[in-house]
Amino acid sequence: MLPSLFISHGSPMLALQPGASGPALAALARALPRPKAIVVVSAHWESRELLVMSNPHPQTWHDFHGFPPALYAVHYPAPGEPALAQRLAGLLGARLDEQRPFDHGAWVPLALMYPQAEIPVVQVSLPSQAGPALQLKVGQALAQLGEEGILLIGSGSITHNLGELDWHAGPDAVEPWALAFRDWVVEQLKAGDEAALVDYRRQAPFAVRNHPSDEHLLPLFFAMGAGERFGIVHQGFTLGALGMDIYRFD
Repeated sequence: MLPSLFISHGSPMLALQPGASGPALAALARALPRPKAIVVVSAHWESRELLVMSNPHPQTWHDFHGFPPALYAVHYPAPGEPALAQRLAGLLGARLDEQRPFDHGAWVPLALMYPQAEIPVVQVSLPSQAGPALQLKVGQALAQLGEEGILLIGSGSITHNLGELDWHAGPDAVEPWALAFRDWVVEQLKAGDEAALVDYRRQAPFAVRNHPSDEHLLPLFFAMGAGERFGIVHQGFTLGALGMDIYRFD
């Protein structure tokens, strides 16, 4: 039995500068049974409808600009799994996408967890305009896969306001408004208050400041829907306000 995970994937530079998150992800992967396959919902595949990647050989998409050349040389050549994609599409009533590559919300954390890139990976899209409720349903629809040795990952960020990051902040610098939001989310997760979390944009402190748009928090709801018992794997911030938390739902 595998848990579902929520991973804050941070900046794409995490692939080259893993900081504290990289060792935490590597240790988590070592502690888990080896997955037969991995299903990822990434904040970086927004869509109007539910789509499932059925590409047997997904490319590594460097879906960002202005980073060092070394980052564009990183590739994650994990295979896809069309048969699993077909099954997911049936469970979700989704359409297949045969061309989709891996976006960095998928390949950056996976490169730190499973660097050999041998485990098949399938991405499911994020219809972000449908909000948290749909992601809970998607997670619930796929929850059974954890019992079959398939790892479900929601990849986003517990806080995500790129306009207010401090690129010169030290490792211990944390903005109070980011910390307050993160702590509120954790409190509701520990209490199992799904209703409050779904309504986070009205109830959480500094919600809109932390998430001007909510695509980076929505993968949390996918992981929530796929698991039950909440646990913290790693907590931290970088650049003053970018939360790097990793959670598991057993």
